[in-house]
Amino acid sequence: MIADLLRRSTFPASGTSVVCGLSGGADSTALVRLAVAAGCVVTAVHVNHGLRPSAVDDERCAHRTAERLDIAFRVEHIELADGPNLEARARVARQLALGPEALTGHTADDQAETMLLAMLRGSGASGLGAMSPGPTRPILALRRSETVALCETEGFEFAHDPSNADPRFRRNRIRHELLPLMNDMAERDMAPILARTAGLLRDDDQLLDRLSEDLDPTDARALTDAPLPLARRAIRRWLERNGYPPDAATVARVLAVADGSTPGCDVGAGRRVTRHRQQLRLAEPVTTHPINVSPLDP
Repeated sequence: MIADLLRRSTFPASGTSVVCGLSGGADSTALVRLAVAAGCVVTAVHVNHGLRPSAVDDERCAHRTAERLDIAFRVEHIELADGPNLEARARVARQLALGPEALTGHTADDQAETMLLAMLRGSGASGLGAMSPGPTRPILALRRSETVALCETEGFEFAHDPSNADPRFRRNRIRHELLPLMNDMAERDMAPILARTAGLLRDDDQLLDRLSEDLDPTDARALTDAPLPLARRAIRRWLERNGYPPDAATVARVLAVADGSTPGCDVGAGRRVTRHRQQLRLAEPVTTHPINVSPLDP
């Protein structure tokens, strides 16, 4: 089983030092087990959000796994309050605690769910491409059922996160309601189909990005003459480079400035794009300072 799973994984070369996120669940437990089997020098990091009563048990479960595998282990405690956007806030906090190069236990099932989440948000190819495979997501081609089977076969205990059944989180409704319905309608397992489609869209997205690199986003005439998908990407890259990731509506407004439909538009944070002699300009927000006026003498 280990050999088969490793053949479909993308771990770094043997001897590489890696940090692995270890929540204590089946996916992350399989991740560290396979990382050790791949010859990596593993440090497992458990992020304790402290959001549920079982958090201490999850931490202990992760610690026992690390002890059994004889790998380094540490715990990062983060403070999170329950409320809106909890999933997104927890994800960002975990990423900061683990670091950008950490290995995570995302699987093909997570990939399918991520694509459907992007679809519900109305994302384009960049969002629908979901997660990029690579050394930081080494088990992205594996199924969740396989990580559970690995843990059970080798006798690893693993934690069950009760929040994974909470219907207030959209990902859980996709997992427990939408995907089963799609499987029933298609009469087949849709997770690998969705993951494959995400890969195709990601390839197309990367090609369009490369093609748009030679397009000057400040040249109004070049933007107007260029194919619309490339013009959109050039504008998005320009605004992102200046620190303001735009939404689709903002990109459309800038295109209207480029083709002369409007003399200028807001792009957020007090900034405006204007056109002068076929060149687009990004104006910095004007900072005003209060004027101190002395009271009049009596």
